[in-house]
This record gives sequence, structure tokens and C-alpha cells, in this order.
Amino acid sequence: MPDKERRMFNPMDFNSRELLVRERVTMALGSSLSLPEMLEATRAPLLEFVQADAMALCLMHVAPTLDFRWHVPGPPIPILREYAGIVDHDFLRAPILAQPEVPICDTQLLSREEYERTHIYQRSLELEPRLEHILAVLVPIRSGLVGAVAFYRHERSPFSSQSITALSSLTRHLSNTLGNCHAYRDLTARTQLLQELYQRKDSAFLVLEPPTHEVFRSSHATALLERWFTPSDVHASGLPHVLKERLDALVRMDADSRLGKTLWISNHEEGYRTCRFVELPAGDGPRQWALLLTEFPHSIPLPLHMQHALTSRELDIARGVLRNWSNGQIADDLEISGQTVKTHVRNLFRKLGVDDRADFLYQVAHLNRPV
Repeated sequence: MPDKERRMFNPMDFNSRELLVRERVTMALGSSLSLPEMLEATRAPLLEFVQADAMALCLMHVAPTLDFRWHVPGPPIPILREYAGIVDHDFLRAPILAQPEVPICDTQLLSREEYERTHIYQRSLELEPRLEHILAVLVPIRSGLVGAVAFYRHERSPFSSQSITALSSLTRHLSNTLGNCHAYRDLTARTQLLQELYQRKDSAFLVLEPPTHEVFRSSHATALLERWFTPSDVHASGLPHVLKERLDALVRMDADSRLGKTLWISNHEEGYRTCRFVELPAGDGPRQWALLLTEFPHSIPLPLHMQHALTSRELDIARGVLRNWSNGQIADDLEISGQTVKTHVRNLFRKLGVDDRADFLYQVAHLNRPV
């Protein structure tokens, strides 16, 4: 069975050619915030890197009820069109749901004889192409939404440990890219920013060409920044020092180093202030970045579907986190140990598909916003 711990990228796992292919994958993942365009750009280098013949992405809403939609770049895979009728026969679905970010393949779960008796394999023989081997991984996107990325081989040649290692090294990139695509979809309609969404006085966005050129700012951006920062906090470019320093650092980082560093959050007496940094797809000119600014009140209720995913004790812990309490404060309030709180926090973040406290706060606040 696969290692349950998430494997981070280690350059020593790959030779020079594989590292070049992986670089092409990460570049393609940032080539577009349109999901279909991103998948098509990523398909060739990703199939080469994982050593597969075909791939597909299944977007699944897991709350309040399970539903799914398949996206298949390249030639169609007919069996996926009737997935609703065979979902109960998908032997990989439960294992990957149980172990997010851990790639799992058919040979780790079934013998060859067992696999050939599965409904999925038998149906693929009828529909073509033959799905001789399957490798899949679940990547969190945001609370209640996950993506299952599946790879297929049409010839009888099992996925190797190197294929699993290759896919493991990309899971956080896939999660980040799918999250950006969905965030951008929420903010755009036919590639135009939804001005209606940003008429709210607690939201704004800036589009910048680093290091200092401002391309555009939405209504309320100036008022919001003036409320958040004093004149002495602002750089000559008009961007607050703290946001400019974060943007400058992100621009200098490679794709792996940026993971987990694209959300700035500040706890103010009036509420939480957040800035999400999104690298926009490359165009004809310099690469641009969008800075999405939002503020939320301290009293953020936990969405109902999140409540249903947690135990009663985890709910107590989650409410403490939303009050911005430290693990020690939560432990004192609930009269339990700090280590127990730490374990509960880790478990509830895993269940909800969030990275850390800042991401948890951002996701909860985003889901509570009327848009």
C-alpha cells in the first residue's frame, strides 16, 4: 500500500531529463486560468512525466451531496461518459478519498486477476480504449470541492514506483492550480472581471506588473487600502510595503517555493484582512499578478456542510480557531492538552481540505459571503 505521508518534491528523485519535463508541467499549470485550456496545455508534458497514455480530471463536490463532472483533455474516454452508472464499481474512489494527495494505482489494491474481473475493466474492453492500468490521486481544491486526477495505460504495463513518485511531486501544484482556476472562474465571466461582485465595499482587487507598475484597480480598492494602512505603510508605488514585499518575494520564487505562501492575512480589531496573490496567465507582455483584497468580521459561522464533516470535539476546536485563539487558549478553554488540540486541528484541516489556519479562515469566510 502507498505511504500515507505526503511526499514532497525532492530533485534527487529524478534525472536531468525528468526534471526538465517536470518544469514543463509546472509552467503549463500556470499557463491559463481557464480549466480546459490549462488541462490541454498540461496534458502532453504531464503524460510524459507520469508515463501514461491518457488522463482525466473529475471535479467532485463532496458536500452536501456527492456529485461529479469529468474533464478529459485529448481523445475522449467513452467509459467516463457513463461514469454515473458505474461509480459504485469504482474501486479507486474510496481509497483516494481516504488518502488525499496520495497517488494510488490498481496494482496496489488488486491482483491482476481481480482487476480483470472489475466492471470498469470489462466495460473498457467493450468501449475502448482499454484501461489496462489506472493511477489516481485526490487533490483538495477548496472546502467541499476536490479533484480526482486519473491516468491510464492502454497496454499491459503496470505503473512504476517512479510514476507514483512523479505524481506525488506535483499534487500540491495540481491543488493550487485547480484552486486558482476556480477562484478565477468565480471572478470572471467570459474573461471579464465580474464588476458586480466587487461593488461590495469589503472587497477589491489590483492587477500589477511587478515590480511596481499598476495596471488596474477595482472600485473601492483605494478606500479599502486607506482604511487598512497609514500613509507611512505605503511604498512610493502606491502598494503597501507588506504586500509589495510579499509580491516581490513570490516573483523571485520558483513554482515549488510559492506553494502555501500566496495568502496574506492580518487579524485587526475590526476583523480579518486578507490578500490572495494570483499569478495571471502569461500574455504578450510582462507577467501580471492579481491581488484579491477582502475583509471579514471576526464572528464567522462555520458553514453547515463543514459542521457535518466534523466530530463534536473537532467542532469545538474549529470554533476556537475561528476566534483566532492559539492552541494553548483552546486547550485551556476545553480543559484538554495542547497536544490533543494540535492533533484535532490537524485532523479537521485534513477533513476539510485546507492547508493551515489562514486557509481555513479564508475558506470559511469565502463560503459565508453572499455573492
